Amino acid sequence: MISTGIVVEYNPFHNGHLHHIKEARRKTNADVIIAVMSGNFLQRGEPAIVSKWARAQMALEAGVDLVIELPYTFAVQQAEMFANGAIALLNALGCENFCFGSESGDVQSLVKIANMLQNTTTNQRFQTAIRTHIKQGMSYPSSLSAGFKQLGIIEDDIDLSLPNNILGFHYILAAQHQQTNIRPITISRKAANYHDQTFTSETIASATAIRRAIFSSDNISDIKKVVPATSFHALINYKQTYGSFHHWNHYWPFLQYKLLTTSANDLSELYEVVEGIEYRLKKYALQAQCFSEFMNLVKTKRYTWTRIQRMCVHILTNTKKVEMKEHQKRPEYIRLLAMNEQGKQYLRSIKKQLSIPLISKFSAKFESVMELDSRSTQVFAQILDAKARSLLLHREYSEPPIIQT
Repeated sequence: MISTGIVVEYNPFHNGHLHHIKEARRKTNADVIIAVMSGNFLQRGEPAIVSKWARAQMALEAGVDLVIELPYTFAVQQAEMFANGAIALLNALGCENFCFGSESGDVQSLVKIANMLQNTTTNQRFQTAIRTHIKQGMSYPSSLSAGFKQLGIIEDDIDLSLPNNILGFHYILAAQHQQTNIRPITISRKAANYHDQTFTSETIASATAIRRAIFSSDNISDIKKVVPATSFHALINYKQTYGSFHHWNHYWPFLQYKLLTTSANDLSELYEVVEGIEYRLKKYALQAQCFSEFMNLVKTKRYTWTRIQRMCVHILTNTKKVEMKEHQKRPEYIRLLAMNEQGKQYLRSIKKQLSIPLISKFSAKFESVMELDSRSTQVFAQILDAKARSLLLHREYSEPPIIQT
């Protein structure tokens, strides 16, 4: 069976994602599409609009054969660590290809740049350049792009300050560093850009624009044209079942309380809280009336919105630097979220070759390595009422993966 991996968040699943799945299958002639999907908190430091289970169901209904979870340790991370975890899992599952969307649509140029960094001297110069630009107050994406230009190893038509190009580059670099044989494939993003705030096409829109439409109105019918019918109904069903979509504003009271009642010294032990920013966080937690006001007060040229959001997620989940260091060398397990018959058949064919445990249900045996995922799920559920919270936690701890027959 030819297997192709994709790395996704589906926040929520939309027509652009459907195009990605179809093109990944077509370009690689795949028998099985395997999605590594972020859990309840995402790479940019945001709560997913609906749970990982609801998003895994959307994926199955749109043609993905197997959905596994990217652990919290790798999911709420900057691009390099995010990519390392995702590629390691796809490699563990024996994927022959991985397919990602990019603004450039040019995989050979991205491979060429990654190949150049295999040279030790070039890579050392590159890392030095990045550190220099960061010390000058530039954000990581801007420092990355400036470092490439400084060393003259970037193609004129490849903009490595764009989010999907950055991720694509890091996927390729991770595959090389891990000495995998996975073949990279890319497709151009269609119609909508990652950060687009409004609908720019009749059928394709960014997830950002879709979430904006959902949260700006109680009536979400406006998104019908840009998401598959199955996704639209899943969103409606989630709201009816759990009473709410998830948004940072819902978590603000918890974050504010944590910042105001935790000492600066204790905050400094949490992941990504560095360089004394804990004092800035505490100062503005006292002043801000809502999450967006807090973010606008805290962010600087050096500390981007995304970086601060990730920091805030780690504060909410009380994730310490020492915990992340312990678990971020490589994924320690494969958490199965959903599969269809094709995915089940593929798993049977490779199960004996797996180098790390395949977990289909939470158990005490894996409690220590899954601690961060467990904790993040409990935090994610806190905005719900008691009945809905109990329902979501039961889904997490007591039920098997979703199986589509």
